[in-house]
Amino acid sequence: MTTTATAASDHQAVSADVPPERRRAGQLVIRGATAALVLVTAVQILSVAGVIGIGFSTWFPILVAYVLWSIALCWGLVLRDGEAGWRALFILPAVLFTVALVIFPTVFGLFIAFSEWNLSSTSGRTFNGLANFYQLMADEYFWNALLNMVFYVATVLVQYAIAFGLALLLNADIKAQKFFRVAFLLPFMLSPVAVSWMIGKSMLEFRFGPVTNLLRWFGWENPSLLTSPWLAKITIAFMDAWVWIPFMMIMILAGLQALSKEVQEAARVDGATGWQGFWQITFPLMLPVSVTTIVLRIIFQLKLADIVINTTSGGPGGATDTVSSYIFRVYKDRSTVGYGTMIAEVYLIIIIVFLALLLKFTSKYMQRVT
Repeated sequence: MTTTATAASDHQAVSADVPPERRRAGQLVIRGATAALVLVTAVQILSVAGVIGIGFSTWFPILVAYVLWSIALCWGLVLRDGEAGWRALFILPAVLFTVALVIFPTVFGLFIAFSEWNLSSTSGRTFNGLANFYQLMADEYFWNALLNMVFYVATVLVQYAIAFGLALLLNADIKAQKFFRVAFLLPFMLSPVAVSWMIGKSMLEFRFGPVTNLLRWFGWENPSLLTSPWLAKITIAFMDAWVWIPFMMIMILAGLQALSKEVQEAARVDGATGWQGFWQITFPLMLPVSVTTIVLRIIFQLKLADIVINTTSGGPGGATDTVSSYIFRVYKDRSTVGYGTMIAEVYLIIIIVFLALLLKFTSKYMQRVT
């Protein structure tokens, strides 16, 4: 409270140094630019809705108006607030950029989601209310993809266990330690698209792939890893884990190297075994790093699509589909922009709710443990 009051008093003190004429000019610039942006945007919206006959053929003029408004806003704040306005310029461009590339596309996506818009049709976009939402609720492929995401997210715990083991290994005094650290990071340096082609399309190819030929040599007559529903899903999870385990490993390794050596040495002096030292000292101390690593990995996992698209295209029969890959197929194969956007918006809401609950649970768990 004291900090807020101090900041407010500093702002007032700085603004008091600005001449009244300059403050009025800055306020006039901000209000004039805002009114112009609102007017141009309202004209375009009413034109698209068919209420008025004037408007722009594209939304590009709105983008130009937003850029000009952003410049005028920055200029007006400097005029009105003086030194405080200059300080605001360190944050304001990032905020305006976020609004342009995150907030506006999300809101505009809602506008498209309640529309019937097929790119292969000549009728163009038409408002259809909640029809896309009702179609989504009855879409078995969407619910199947959402259920698959539960499986893919659950594999993050397995990836975490493997990454923790590798981090413990690389944190120990072993020969060629630096070499193994670089070697284990190599998969993370590759693009998931390259991995999906290198492994999924080449090494696992049914007729000539070296992995499938090796499995035949061991006696497996039909080693079709990407045509069986569960085998294909496990194979996708394996390729995804191969790419992302190094990311988790390097974060955990950084946490292990930051731990106090004195605590671990004291535990060994007191007679604690290696397992007791890990379970009662190392693992509890690593909980903040572990939780951060798992949450970040889950966020990345919820966007899983590239490996699925390049290897199985969601098959067989949607068995390996993720929500993101299904949205891609709806856009690409069906050209139904309205319905695809509705899926994306609903999935965004599901992700926000899930992550909010996850962060709340992890926060309470950390408070209880620590």
